[in-house]
Amino acid sequence: MFIFVYQYHVSCMTYETGVFDFEDFPQTEEPVWILGKKYSTLYDLEELRNDVKSKIWLTYRKRFPPIGDIGPTMDTGWGCMLRCGQMALAQTLINHHLGREWMWERDVINPTYVKILQMFQDKKNCIYSIHQIAQMGILEGKAIGQWFGPNTVAQVLKKLSVYDDWTSMVIHVAMDNTVIIDDIRTLCRMPSSSQQMNKPCNNICSTSMRNRGGINSKMSLENGIYFQHPTLDSCLSNEQVQSSSNNSSSLWRPLLLFIPLRLGLTEVNRMYIRSLKTTFKLKQSIGIIGGRPNHALYFIGIVGDELVFLDPHTTQPTTVLNADSPDDESYHCCYASRMAFTELDPSIALCFYFRNEADFDLWCNHVYKFLIASEKIPLFELNKERPPHWPTLESEEAGDYKVLEEKTIVYTTDNGFQLM
Repeated sequence: MFIFVYQYHVSCMTYETGVFDFEDFPQTEEPVWILGKKYSTLYDLEELRNDVKSKIWLTYRKRFPPIGDIGPTMDTGWGCMLRCGQMALAQTLINHHLGREWMWERDVINPTYVKILQMFQDKKNCIYSIHQIAQMGILEGKAIGQWFGPNTVAQVLKKLSVYDDWTSMVIHVAMDNTVIIDDIRTLCRMPSSSQQMNKPCNNICSTSMRNRGGINSKMSLENGIYFQHPTLDSCLSNEQVQSSSNNSSSLWRPLLLFIPLRLGLTEVNRMYIRSLKTTFKLKQSIGIIGGRPNHALYFIGIVGDELVFLDPHTTQPTTVLNADSPDDESYHCCYASRMAFTELDPSIALCFYFRNEADFDLWCNHVYKFLIASEKIPLFELNKERPPHWPTLESEEAGDYKVLEEKTIVYTTDNGFQLM
């Protein structure tokens, strides 16, 4: 006999009325940065609006099938961080399958775009649905209906991604504010489960992933980290640079990197604000998942001293996404909202996407130059090798270890955030 144990956190089922009014961008000479792209509100306003509108906007929904058959049929009041995690992953899939320059057009049906959107439908058989995320959260100690933090939703998406044979993406969650370069290279060079079983690749997948090749570049050692010389691209022709990029992708699975951080006790330490702004200027940026205290938001850019975000706190009816006529208008928001950096909750997770190894090498160079070497206290560390006192990468990926909390470090209720 099988007994199904269902966990449901009833106390979290509350209605949130704190929906923000959408605002257009201010007329200012300061640039607006949206996930690595620079805009001017004086000259590029319409293009900027189109970019924001093209982002997949995932909000609270109501009247979807029960989670776990007998659970909630709406996620108002508890699913905001789950929706933010969905938005970060959806943008990653858009970048990977359609490219960063792709823009949404009303009444234009793109099969790849529809397929991505269907992965997030509010149905139990959709891989990144609210149903799958909420139920997988039980393994992270979160009952269905309980609020997630950035670290928890990142860990859950990592577990779900192994079932996504179409993208075959690695999702990695950095530990202890530290990105280990060798770990990422190891993970991204591992064949996916479908590749190990010789499953046929979906016809939308890039054929470059099935080729063989390599990238040759001159490297230097600085502080235990190998860095590509910044003059490398200037020494190669455009054709050679493109060829190196294509060859590197043949040995590299795409990567979504989450870096959970806690940047203060009750508010963000102001010394980190400049670095947070810089992260949105990196072309690999997928934004930040975080928010106000107990109010999750998906941050996609900056303008001046304000963060630009998409807000999931709007409850919409569940829609049907048919391949030939998807009802997708409710998945796009015409205007983003803004808030001051000083309002940001200190618990966040930085998000970055790397298509290939050359992309990761470039990110390492820029992180070291702009976020580490130029800052007295960096947002996070970038090390070549795993510290000897850490558990092995294999045990970390298997999830069969528990990090011991030092008495001198304070943690929030969302396990895994270390005060900096």
